[in-house]
Amino acid sequence: MRMFLLSIVGVALFLSGCQSSGVLIKRSQMLMGTLVWVSAVAPNEPEAQKAATAGLGEIRRLEEILSTWIPESELSRVNAGAGETPIDVSLETIEVLEKSLEMDRLTEGGFNIAIGPAVEAWNVSREGRIPTQEELDAVRPLLKLGNLQLDSGSRQVFLKVPGMRLDIGGIGKGYAADLAANVMMQAGATAGVVAISGDIKTFGRMPDGERFVFGIQHPRREGALLGQLELEDEAVSTAGDYQRFFIKDGIRYHHILDPRTLHPARLSQSVTVMAKEGVVADGLDTGIFVMGPEKGMALIESLEGVEGVIVGGGGEILISSGLKSRLELIDQ
Repeated sequence: MRMFLLSIVGVALFLSGCQSSGVLIKRSQMLMGTLVWVSAVAPNEPEAQKAATAGLGEIRRLEEILSTWIPESELSRVNAGAGETPIDVSLETIEVLEKSLEMDRLTEGGFNIAIGPAVEAWNVSREGRIPTQEELDAVRPLLKLGNLQLDSGSRQVFLKVPGMRLDIGGIGKGYAADLAANVMMQAGATAGVVAISGDIKTFGRMPDGERFVFGIQHPRREGALLGQLELEDEAVSTAGDYQRFFIKDGIRYHHILDPRTLHPARLSQSVTVMAKEGVVADGLDTGIFVMGPEKGMALIESLEGVEGVIVGGGGEILISSGLKSRLELIDQ
């Protein structure tokens, strides 16, 4: 089977080049601050193109609602109203915030959508700096999710403390991939893939009946894969300390902070989570990264329909019981 690389940011997705029935088309576009790939399978090209267009359109719609880089978005208005007034929002904003709180609970606080002020203090996405303990202590009160008030009935969101900010970058791409896949199916796609950076959602199979294949990026070998497996009606997401980081005095400082210490989490190198929903895979991988291999794998094993691969801080590899027969490790 001829295959080619579709995307590699934490995970790499491969699509078969051979087709026996139906049409496969692939489209890409810059959305949500990253390159988005959408692939659609349909009986003919016009239907496949229609489905791909619908998927990209849905992601663009959600970006305008949820992106904190857009001043007029609902989340930007929620952040601007912190400590002052509740903000009317859409069902989508309520859904993603409720799911974020669920992920916070499951990961024992490892996933926190209010951690942005601490991440900004580290400035990891730019030149990087090591903040003082005084700086971190100053932003700590802004990270308490108990000060996030959600009213699903009236669809209002209120941040009780001035200066609080929400950023759903650690879960929003998975949520968007789920919704985009749904509208693609409604538009006539029989199968497809939505890949938003390292968050991938699949449905159905390739025209030749093959499942979609993805590879897990090696956290310490650029361009190399740790392993690969097949996906069908599943989502996958990876969090790693190699995606945004800087090194100072031989120490790696990355963007995944432990909400308890406000320092980079040190127990993991990468965490890959598979689930039926992209929003679950996306939210869990970061929280489990913070929890570490032992607690993280125990959580994975306790959740129905969730599997995972954890590379510990020392390079050890843990594979969930349901994934051991499916994952093909690449010879290291």
